[in-house]
Amino acid sequence: MQKEFKINDRKLGDGFPAYIVAEIGINHNGDMDLAKKMIAAAAQAGVNAVKFQKRTPEICVPLEQRGQMRETPWGYISYLEYREKVEFSQEQYQEIDSFCLENGITWFASVWDEPSVDFLEPFKPSCYKIPSASLTDHSLLKHLRRTGRPLILSTGMSSMEEITAAVESIGTENLCITHATSTYPCEPDELNLKMIQTLKEKFPCPVGYSGHEVGLIPSVVAVALGANLVERHITLDRALWGTDQAASVEPGGFERLVKYIRVTEQSMGDGVKKVYDSELSSLKKLRRVKSS
Repeated sequence: MQKEFKINDRKLGDGFPAYIVAEIGINHNGDMDLAKKMIAAAAQAGVNAVKFQKRTPEICVPLEQRGQMRETPWGYISYLEYREKVEFSQEQYQEIDSFCLENGITWFASVWDEPSVDFLEPFKPSCYKIPSASLTDHSLLKHLRRTGRPLILSTGMSSMEEITAAVESIGTENLCITHATSTYPCEPDELNLKMIQTLKEKFPCPVGYSGHEVGLIPSVVAVALGANLVERHITLDRALWGTDQAASVEPGGFERLVKYIRVTEQSMGDGVKKVYDSELSSLKKLRRVKSS
């Protein structure tokens, strides 16, 4: 039996509409105006929430990568400098918080380290996302559990043993697990959507899907397979600079994705065969031999 999971006043699980998240992540490239445009586009598309990513760069960037140089919109700078450029300040998150409230949309973030949790706690987020990269950081998992907030655990680049250990570390209360493959973009033959059913059979909590594919079809199929939450990256233009842009969905695509998911939910039915009133005229006109 699934345990109850709520984001604000919205219940997730079997029997409830899929919760749809537009991940802004770091697609804003440190530009607040760009972030606001994506928030507004997500709200217009009818998604339930937008998600950001919060890191403390000096903790999350491995030592051997800090000095690596790369071309960026800010020039030829180190990887550590780049990571610092795409982090918003407390004041900027306050601006995000207010803008989301104005647009009637929930926001939360993936947190990659313990100081990032402490950074966001004053905003009283509706939940936290544990990124796939942090699934084995049990110290972070326990720190997050102590906040008492609902948690979403992403499972990309993780073995079943690692997923089980993470779930044992934090328990299944107020937990949603999302299936993911951490390739950007991900080829269809590595999406492994049947893992949604595997996770639902193993763990008594809602299960979602965090997709990084090109296109919309697998994310819709995920709902048909039982995903209680669907998360896709959002961008204003897939040609924008940034590593996640190519696996993201533009605003028009997000509007279609929401529509396709809702139509799919309506179409699933209850599995009990019945003759609908709308069929009766066809039955009368077309059936030649009546059943005995």
